[in-house]
Amino acid sequence: MTQKSTRSKIFEIPIIKTDPKIKLKVPKYETKGSVGLDLTANLKNKKTFSLKPGQRTLVPTGIKIALPRNMEAQIRPRSGLALKYGVTVLNSPGTIDSDFRGEIKVILINLGEKLYKVKYGERIAQIVFNKIEKIKWIKVKKLTESKRGAGGFGSTNLRKPRK
Repeated sequence: MTQKSTRSKIFEIPIIKTDPKIKLKVPKYETKGSVGLDLTANLKNKKTFSLKPGQRTLVPTGIKIALPRNMEAQIRPRSGLALKYGVTVLNSPGTIDSDFRGEIKVILINLGEKLYKVKYGERIAQIVFNKIEKIKWIKVKKLTESKRGAGGFGSTNLRKPRK
């Protein structure tokens, strides 16, 4: 079976650096199949800082963007940082709304057991873009029925015994 190529629309997103002197590169896709673009740490004076176990901090990226309406950007962890060091994005995924024009910053937390040093220019998170559909609430007296009904956490038998 051959895989068909599907072309999707490429959105143009305006981007600026918070300071024109910043030497960091604009986020880019690392591979052809990448969905997220890596965000880098833009630390003052190109310094390194230590993130202790259990500590969280706000890390600037040095970029601002202007999203089109009905689009969001999500900030997500980098899997390698999470697996190797326990460093992740605290409010994952963090949402950037289309009307936000401030600097993109990442809330990092060290859930690992050792001190982690964040370096200037280090790839700390990734940004993913999504088209968003707006909704309108419709007040009703009763919802339609479903097989699951009101079954909550664990109601789909996540740990069903194997036969």
